[in-house]
Amino acid sequence: MLIAIALFLFYFLTPVLLIYLTHVSKTLNKIGAVVLAYITGLIFGNIGILPHASEAFRRLLAGKAKLPAAEMSKYLDQGIITAGDFTANHIFAIQDIIMSIVILLAIPLLLFSLDLKRWLKLAREALFSMTLALVSLLIVIFAGYFMFQDKIGESWKVAGMLVGIYTGGTPNLAAIATALDVNPNTFILINTYDLVLGSVFLIFLLTVAQRTFNLFLPHFHENHKHIKLKQVVQESEGTDNYLGMLTPEGIRQLGKALILSILILVVGGALSLLIAPSAQMVTVILTITTLGLVVGSFKSVSRIRKTFQLGMYFIIVFSLVVSSMADLSNMFRVDFLHLFLYVAMAVFGSMIIHVILSWIFKVDSDTTIITITALTYSPPFVPVVAGALKNKDVIISGLTVGILGYAFGNYLGVAIAFFLKGL
Repeated sequence: MLIAIALFLFYFLTPVLLIYLTHVSKTLNKIGAVVLAYITGLIFGNIGILPHASEAFRRLLAGKAKLPAAEMSKYLDQGIITAGDFTANHIFAIQDIIMSIVILLAIPLLLFSLDLKRWLKLAREALFSMTLALVSLLIVIFAGYFMFQDKIGESWKVAGMLVGIYTGGTPNLAAIATALDVNPNTFILINTYDLVLGSVFLIFLLTVAQRTFNLFLPHFHENHKHIKLKQVVQESEGTDNYLGMLTPEGIRQLGKALILSILILVVGGALSLLIAPSAQMVTVILTITTLGLVVGSFKSVSRIRKTFQLGMYFIIVFSLVVSSMADLSNMFRVDFLHLFLYVAMAVFGSMIIHVILSWIFKVDSDTTIITITALTYSPPFVPVVAGALKNKDVIISGLTVGILGYAFGNYLGVAIAFFLKGL
């Protein structure tokens, strides 16, 4: 019981501290609370505070998050596992519960702030660029799958997750990983590789991408009716602003949003009971994504402030939990070289193909860059890159693409994964 209480306090209070630190430190703010959570979780999970599972126990897990208590007792009586493994399994069970609940609560909250009709009206021209980006991504995902399917375990799940991470970032990656019941170590490996490679790519987007792409892509030209950007800019720049959430009014409003998210989760869970066990989690994920979009279409819900930030808080909790489950000793093994190459191929290959398609169809450089940013790094990065481009007008396009990626990436990732599995 004490272990459970301690873990709950650590996993739910540490993100509050990390968010606070990003608000008081410009340097940490640039790093971001999600990345800080991964770093903190990796340290926490690999410095010996948590019991280390034996090799025999890890073999018995065979990719599962935990084993049933009765099965663990049998193995302990037979001397196959140790008492430390029994404690480790208890901790794994707690981590699995937290991880599953927070990601399922986060998805509707992230979608409540989406006014789909509004964003479609503001940036219809960005949809074509988004289409090119998705075509580019799918070409690379399919090519990589056929190259590495015999070298990466459960490569169809990896393909689905890569679709998710490059249509909505960590939230979609986490949702698809949960839907497909992905091994936590595989999840953290993919996300870690993405963080490393993505950091290099982001530096390129912030520095020389515009000048490079301007050499062969059209320059940005505003060819639509002028739209007042002040409100949109203010909204986009506040996506990582958590201030005001703990005021009495903020708690009351977010309490309503959280209750709605819980009700959506209950509906998704109830519907999943009508489905075969192997498809239950997929049903839950797609149901809550759909209901999140539907409920968010009501103005009384979409006007609740900070629902996106509350959803991101749960994503930070998820990031902390899943990273603390990773074994760093496995991360740099040669066995995972092909997984690293698949992630690298998704990052750089999709960008190269997207730029080529933009050249063929004469899409301007700024729209291409902001589309790549929105899908690869998610909406909070849009104003940052737009500022580097010295073009605030593309914020609308970027937010549209990023939010649509949040909304539909789950469907696409799960669909691609099961399609590849069936080949």
